[in-house]
Amino acid sequence: MRTIFENLLALLNQGEDAVLVTVAAARGSTPRGPGSQLLAGREGLAAGTIGGGPGEAQVLLLAAELLKEKRSALRRLELRHGGELDSVCGGEQTALLQFIPHDSAAWRALARETLERLESRRGGGLALSAEEAPSLLEESPAGLSWDGRRLILPLPIGERVVIFGGGHCALALAPALRKVGFRVSVFDDRPEFASPERFPEAESVTCAPYTDIAAHLELTAEDYAVVMTSGHSHDFEVEEQLLRRPLRYVGVMGSRTKTDYVNGKLREAGIPEEAIRRVHTPIGTAIKAVTPEEIAVSITGELIYERALRREAAGAAAHMCPSHL
Repeated sequence: MRTIFENLLALLNQGEDAVLVTVAAARGSTPRGPGSQLLAGREGLAAGTIGGGPGEAQVLLLAAELLKEKRSALRRLELRHGGELDSVCGGEQTALLQFIPHDSAAWRALARETLERLESRRGGGLALSAEEAPSLLEESPAGLSWDGRRLILPLPIGERVVIFGGGHCALALAPALRKVGFRVSVFDDRPEFASPERFPEAESVTCAPYTDIAAHLELTAEDYAVVMTSGHSHDFEVEEQLLRRPLRYVGVMGSRTKTDYVNGKLREAGIPEEAIRRVHTPIGTAIKAVTPEEIAVSITGELIYERALRREAAGAAAHMCPSHL
């Protein structure tokens, strides 16, 4: 969303009209789901994607027409073999296409405030409609909602991953996570491994003893924790504290032997078996990763999957709310 609104402001500042395309709903198999966006200008695609292929090509053609006609529209894209678009995906997308005139003070103000909120991680929601002016909501909605007329999107401020350990794998992991929308914090007890210069992608870098994390870093129930310290004793110190509090995800890098040893120490420390079973270890998707860069890809893949599961659950809960029945 950040890229979309940065490019929107650029087009408006250049005196160009634009069309914002947002997938409001999707059924069956589709290349991108609800909430995916693209921005089109007089030169065609300016930023984003709703999945590519014939569906996106059709949307860009329609966007060009809407730019000429200076109007918004709602369009259903049937992505089925033999259908209008002759796509083999097998599903359909409902696309909200909003014409944005270059002299619209409302859209210009909304784009600026949206970027400010994303930068400050204030959160909130974005309400879009083909019939009404866009607006920003102060409260963050539980998930995306669409009633056939009005689309509400939560502003993607990004989930936070706290990496415990600032070694070679963390050095590869931090930029990989940042590129796919996670916020990153790093915690290490060694000054030479815990510096902002070493981790320019991180929003915070903490150098403090592993023995008292809470005194130096506030953790929330929404945080993801990745443990990759310099040894099994530090892993135990960190895990013992993390597993005594609610967190969205805890993953630990290490061999089966180290995991068995640390788990034994955790049991001796009184950590419940249920909490120990929640730990993802060895962390990462099974791609036989060896190098720090490969390990970073493996861990990033697992966290993307965990994030998607959480967002799907939040979206389903939002649609079950009585206000959306």
